[in-house]
Amino acid sequence: MRKALFFTLLAAFVGGNIAFAQVSLPPETATRVKNEGLNNSKVEEIAQFMTDHLGSRLTASQQKRRAEKEVMGKLNEFGLSNVHSEFAYAFPRGGWDVVKTYAAMTSPYYCAFTVNPKAWSGSTNGLVRGECIVLDIKTKDDIEKYRGKLSGKVVLMPVTQTYTISFEPLAERYTEEQLESLVQDRRANTAVSPAGPPRTAGLVAGQTMSREERMELQRLQTELLKSEKPLCVVTGRGTFNVVSGTGVSYTVGDPEPTPEVMMPIEDHGRMVRMIQNGERVEMELELINKFTNDQEVHNVFAEIPGTDPSLKDEIVMIGAHLDSWHGGTGGADNASGCISMIEAMRILKAMGVKPKRTIRLALWGGEEQGLYGSRGYMETYLYKDQKKLPGFDKFALYLNMDNGSGRFRGIYLEGNDAAFPFFEAWKKYIEPLGFQYLSPRSTGSTDHVSFLRAGLPAYQFIQDELEYNRTYHTIMDTYERLSLGDLKLDATIIAWLALCAAEDPGRIPVNATASGR
Repeated sequence: MRKALFFTLLAAFVGGNIAFAQVSLPPETATRVKNEGLNNSKVEEIAQFMTDHLGSRLTASQQKRRAEKEVMGKLNEFGLSNVHSEFAYAFPRGGWDVVKTYAAMTSPYYCAFTVNPKAWSGSTNGLVRGECIVLDIKTKDDIEKYRGKLSGKVVLMPVTQTYTISFEPLAERYTEEQLESLVQDRRANTAVSPAGPPRTAGLVAGQTMSREERMELQRLQTELLKSEKPLCVVTGRGTFNVVSGTGVSYTVGDPEPTPEVMMPIEDHGRMVRMIQNGERVEMELELINKFTNDQEVHNVFAEIPGTDPSLKDEIVMIGAHLDSWHGGTGGADNASGCISMIEAMRILKAMGVKPKRTIRLALWGGEEQGLYGSRGYMETYLYKDQKKLPGFDKFALYLNMDNGSGRFRGIYLEGNDAAFPFFEAWKKYIEPLGFQYLSPRSTGSTDHVSFLRAGLPAYQFIQDELEYNRTYHTIMDTYERLSLGDLKLDATIIAWLALCAAEDPGRIPVNATASGR
C-alpha cells in the first residue's frame, strides 16, 4: 500500500473529532528555517559555551547552579521571552562538588593515576597514605575475615570488568537496513508469538545466589566499610584511562560517606594482580569534596509566545536535560541536546516567527538521578495522582533529545498511531536532511518518559549513535564528543517540527492506552 493512502486511511480510522494535519507549512518557510539553521548557525558558539564554559553540571551542585544562571543569560541574549529558573522537585541528597582529586601508587614504585570520585562520597583527611588491600567478599562468612583489618587501608574492590580486544568501529551510523527495521511494528510479532513457559521464582540455571541474598550481602559489605573507616575505596571501571562516573547513597544529615573513587581497569587491575602475587602496594590520595545543603532540583525555561487568541495558551515544548555527571563537561550527555534545542529556539527567534501556539524550551534538572526535573513539571502543571491538571488539555507536543550528537534519522512515536499523519505531513521538507523514518516503537530512560506515563504526545528522536555508548557517563564526555555538523541539522529539524506543531490546526491526541491513563 502506498504511504499516502496508508496515512489517509489511518487518519480516517482514528478519526473522531481530531483535526489531523492536512498539509505542511509552505516551502518558503522551510527554506527560511534551513537557511538560518544551516547558513547562519550558532551551534559551535553554543557548544563551546555549554561544555568548555559551563563545565560539569551535577544535580544540585554549585556548578549546576552556576550553569542555570549562565544559560539564562544566553537565552536572554538570543531575545527569548519568559526566561526563568523554576523549582521542580525536592532532592534529599543535597549538593556536592569536587574541589580536588589526586591519587597515585607510591610503592613498589610511583605512578600517578586518573581517578574520578564517586558523587556524594566523602573527603580524605588531607593527603593520606596507606597500604592497599583487596576486598573480595563472596559469602557472609567472608565478612569476618576483614573485620578489624581495613582501618587506615586503601580498599581495592575486586576486578569485575576485564578488557577484551574489540574489532568494532569506534563510531557508527545507522545502516539503511537497520532504519528500515525500526519502522516495523513489533506489535505484529507479539500478537502471534506463543506464550512460552511460565516464569518461576527462585534461582536460574548456573546462579548460586538469589537477588535477595546478593542485596543482603551488599548491605553487610557496606556496613563493614562504614564501620571500618578505610582511607578510601577504589573501584575499577572504564578502559583506556577513561573513568566512569557514578554516585553513592547519601542524604543530607547523614554522616559523610567513606571517600570512594573510580579508576580505569588497567590501573586498578595492575594493583590487584600485584597484591595477589604477594607484593605490597601503597597509595597516596587527596580528595576534597564539598557538600552543600541545596535540596532542590531546578528547571530552566524560555519561550516564543503564541499569538493566536484561541491557541496561544497551548504549548509546544522542546527540551533536553541540563544536568550531567561530574567527570567531564557533559558533552554528548546532554550538552548536545541543550545545544540543539537552544539553537532551534534561536533559529525561530531570528526568523521573527509569531507562532499560533507558544513554543517553550525546557532544560531539565536531575535527569541523571531519576527524571526529577521533567517529573516535577509534569506533577505541577499536567498530571498527578491519576488526575489531569489545568495544563493537561493545553499540552500539544513535547520533543526530547538525549542520545548524543548524532544526526536525526527519524522519530520514535511510542505506539501512538494517531501521531503518524502529523509527522508524515511535517517531514515533507526535511526528508532531504535525512529525517525520514517514523517508528511505532518506544524508547526510554530519558525525560519524555515523564509525559508518556499520562499518554501525552512526547517523543525522542532516532539518532546515529556515533561515540555515545563509548563515552557515556565518563570523563571523556567533553566538547570533542560533539559532531557539530550533525547538531546543525538536528537543530534545524527541531525548529521546523516545533514550528509545524505550533501552526498546525490539529493536535496529536492523547494516547489513551498509556499506563497513566
